[in-house]
Amino acid sequence: MSMQRRTVMLALGAVTLPTVRAQTAPWPSKPIRYIVPFAAGGTTDILARVVGEKLGAALGQTIVVDNKPGQGGSAGAAELARAAPDGYTIGGGTISSHAINASLYDKLPYDPITSFEPITLYATQPNVLLVHPSVPANNVREMIALLKAQPEKYSFGSAGNGTSQHISGELFKTLAGVKMQHIPYRGSGQMIPELLGGTLPVAFDNIATALPHIKAGKLRALAVTTAQRSGAAPDVPTLAESGLPGYELSSWQAVFAPAGTPKAIVDRLYIEIAKILKQPDVAKRLTDLGLDLSGMPPADLAALIKADVPRLGKVVKDSGATAN
Repeated sequence: MSMQRRTVMLALGAVTLPTVRAQTAPWPSKPIRYIVPFAAGGTTDILARVVGEKLGAALGQTIVVDNKPGQGGSAGAAELARAAPDGYTIGGGTISSHAINASLYDKLPYDPITSFEPITLYATQPNVLLVHPSVPANNVREMIALLKAQPEKYSFGSAGNGTSQHISGELFKTLAGVKMQHIPYRGSGQMIPELLGGTLPVAFDNIATALPHIKAGKLRALAVTTAQRSGAAPDVPTLAESGLPGYELSSWQAVFAPAGTPKAIVDRLYIEIAKILKQPDVAKRLTDLGLDLSGMPPADLAALIKADVPRLGKVVKDSGATAN
């Protein structure tokens, strides 16, 4: 081949190359996986399914909910942190997986602050102290007296080690000066049947999953953990007004993407989810469960986590809670 012909061929290649280069498919072009770090039936799972259905319609793709329970949400959070940051994996996160567990576990396989791209805060909510109707206590003072009279008899359940339910129970024990063995489950969905059946006598749980059973008279609510009463259950007093001044702990629910997910994708997810939370049918369904809806921007959620990791670390230390 002559030098002149080679030059012409190279020039033609340079001209035609852009026309054969593969174009990047617009996002999203396939289903999106939504990791729920707790068993089915709990608040994190409910939010994923309620919001996921609407989000899928808004994006034109299916949202596939994938429950990965264990270690107070840490197992599922770790899987989310390892996922490709391409916008095709998102996941629920809570005050447990993204704040409490940083202090409760000696070493997490992720960093709550740097391993994720915050998308938005769904909501905050109280936890509630629950007893099976067979427990002879109608209020917090009677419960404390019962536990002091029979210190080895009662255990309390939670959605898992490191969950806000677990820490709520440990804080109750500390401030009330009582003893109860902690029984961790792999989410509220596994704990509630044990409580309804009477196998488990006492539990702390999110109000969203407990409220239907409270209203049905199947469980007795003694108090909520927040500083103010819940609008969804105004007759249930706070622990602070029930003889434990200074008691305050609220739970929160959020959604995240793996660190490195493009900002344009995170922003699109935030915009769509914030709109979904304002839809009347969604807002009514979730507020009826006792959730105080938020929809805060990603930067505000990042700031919340940075503040809550040390704040709740002190609560964990003061309560004496462990992951064992």
